[in-house]
Order: sequence, then C-alpha cells, then structure tokens
Amino acid sequence: MAEESTNSRLETFCDGVFAIALTLLILEIKAPLAEGIHCSEDLWHSLKHLLPAVFAFFLSFAIIVISWVNHHTALKLIDKSTSHFIYSNVFLLLTIVIIPFPTALFAEFGFTEYSTPAVVLYGFVMLLTNIGWILICRSALKPKLLVKNEKGKVTIETILKHAKYAFVLYSVCTVLAFWFPHTMSIVLTLTWMAWLILGLKYKENS
Repeated sequence: MAEESTNSRLETFCDGVFAIALTLLILEIKAPLAEGIHCSEDLWHSLKHLLPAVFAFFLSFAIIVISWVNHHTALKLIDKSTSHFIYSNVFLLLTIVIIPFPTALFAEFGFTEYSTPAVVLYGFVMLLTNIGWILICRSALKPKLLVKNEKGKVTIETILKHAKYAFVLYSVCTVLAFWFPHTMSIVLTLTWMAWLILGLKYKENS
C-alpha cells in the first residue's frame, strides 16, 4: 500500500506541474495596447503580429498535452516506485516547464533568416525531454521491475525504444539545424504528429 500511495502522490505532483505549465502558456499572448490602436486596421495589424505567439501557444500546448497523455499512460502500468524513478520523473518535469521558452523563440524566428539559434535550442530541449523519457523507462525496468504485469513491461520497453529513436532524431536535427534550420523547423514540427499517434497507440494497448 505504501508504494502505491507513493506513486499516487507522484502522479498527482506531476499532473499539477503539467497543469501549471499549460495554464501559464496563455500569458505569452498579450493583448495589443490601446494607446497604439487608432482604427480597426491598426488592431488587425497588431493581431497579425500576435500570430507567432499564437502558434507558439498551440505548439507548446500540444507538446505538453501529448507528453502528459503518454506520462499518464505509462504510470498506469506501474505500481511500484524507487528513488531513481522519482528523480527521473522530476527531470522530465524540468524539461516540460522549459518548453514554452524555446517554443516561443521557435515560433517567432524558426522560419526567418535568423532561425538557426531558435531551431537549435528548440531541438536541444526536445532532446532533453527524450532523455527524461529514457530515464523513466529504464528506471521502471531495472534494476527493480516496477511494472504491474508482462503486458505493461512490453509497453514500457516499446516506449523506451521509441524514446531512443527520438533521441537520435533530435540529436541529428539539432546538429543539422546549424546548416539547414528551415528544413529542421518543418521536421521538428511534424514529429509531434508522430508522438500523438504513438500516444494513442500506447493508450489503446494499456
């Protein structure tokens, strides 16, 4: 019972961090100042300048929600805990709360002539997020098996395999972004469609 209670508190804590990160995203979108608006055209022009921030909001929201869904699915398969598993979750949360900043830079500059630093930083943070997933999966599998049953073990092993593939993908994208930032911007954006599909697959199999 104690171990199950620990996992329950861990999931509640993680859910709280995910929820706060999602809530704070909207603060990046600020309404135009009334002093600079003198007609409807001025307001439309100001709203147009908000489009990168709106894109960043939806992209960050999608990333965090997909991460939460996958995290929720993974924890449903686990009924024990260790200090390594807890700290692995904390590291993942660290990468989650960082996401809005590089995503905002990515949305603002990812498709401009100044895109290289923004795309590199964005790719690097996604790389860190996958390191968090690798740590969680490994700590759930060994040295002490934390999953409920064999089916859960297979699912966690599959998540670990995909996290390793993602680690390689984001490593390559981060390096290539120094030379091909616009191409990597498209690739990095599209990868979240794949994670959404995989997340739904994990949920169906759990």
